[in-house]
Amino acid sequence: MRYTALALQTVCDAVNQDASAEEAHRRMHRAIDRVRGQIASAKGFLKGFNGYDLKLVVLPEYWMTGFPLRETREQWQDKAAIDVDGAFSEKLAGIAQAFGIYLCSNHYENDPNFPELYFQANVVYGPSGDVLLRYRRMISLYTPSPYDVWDAYIDAYGPDAIFPVAETEIGTLGTIASEEILYPEIARLHAFKGAEILLHPTSEVAAPTLTPKHICKKARAIENIAYVVSANSARIEGTPVPAASTDGMSTVLDWYGRTLAEASQGETINANAVLDIEGLRSARANTGMTNTLSRLPTTAFAQGYAAAEHAPPNRSADGKMVEKTEAIAQQQAVIDRLTQDGILKR
Repeated sequence: MRYTALALQTVCDAVNQDASAEEAHRRMHRAIDRVRGQIASAKGFLKGFNGYDLKLVVLPEYWMTGFPLRETREQWQDKAAIDVDGAFSEKLAGIAQAFGIYLCSNHYENDPNFPELYFQANVVYGPSGDVLLRYRRMISLYTPSPYDVWDAYIDAYGPDAIFPVAETEIGTLGTIASEEILYPEIARLHAFKGAEILLHPTSEVAAPTLTPKHICKKARAIENIAYVVSANSARIEGTPVPAASTDGMSTVLDWYGRTLAEASQGETINANAVLDIEGLRSARANTGMTNTLSRLPTTAFAQGYAAAEHAPPNRSADGKMVEKTEAIAQQQAVIDRLTQDGILKR
């Protein structure tokens, strides 16, 4: 199968500027309506451009809301975190259904099992309008993650919910959230479950030269023999941060880390490319040195990982959000312990 994948580089109109949840929600609805129009135009234009149907669209990180600045947990939850079965989710599912696409959205969401927390999630909506995949960001310094309530999260959802993949007609989809591209384990564990296309919503500094995150996108593609579709913001408006600080470099990479398409700055559909799933599967089935997945000595790695003690789980075991100062203090404690153990040197 061949089809077009799009990393839609769209503006984030942040809700930090809104004084009430009602104002913020109106802004979020406008964002959804605007993106719906952009996808509609991309659907028609790209089919005429390259002859292949647009089947996959990835949106940038927190594209509806921006990220919390001075808001308290309660304020951000009211303003920016959506319900998993609420009106915002229904509108996103409606876009996927209306245009027959797989739509990946990164947003903040509430969870009735953890009422005093919110999670940053990558959610994939299918052409049927169903949620096919929900991945909650695992590594975050300030935003709550499943690792912060690890035992309770596993009890509620089971281990398969931690690194979920979705087997679809366009390939097996896995997702990575933002800076998690820097951590090879996140992509690898999705690949262990068969992920062939890594969807990467992000909002990051772009530059004319290679950035650490951009280098890691290429590395994740090569080492996992996978496509990477990475959507970055086209500016974040409505915050004190200069709007173009995160703008550009949305990209589609093949399994050799080659750039199939890349966007410059501004709102654009230029980061689109035709994906060849049969070609990828053929590469994964070939013998030889480049078949990294088949050559992994996982048993040799397992002992080292089991013995390592870095960031501990359950930092929010009481179900309450950790304050920023406490998060930094906990990180410092890990650094101090690793230094004491001789792993880090002063």
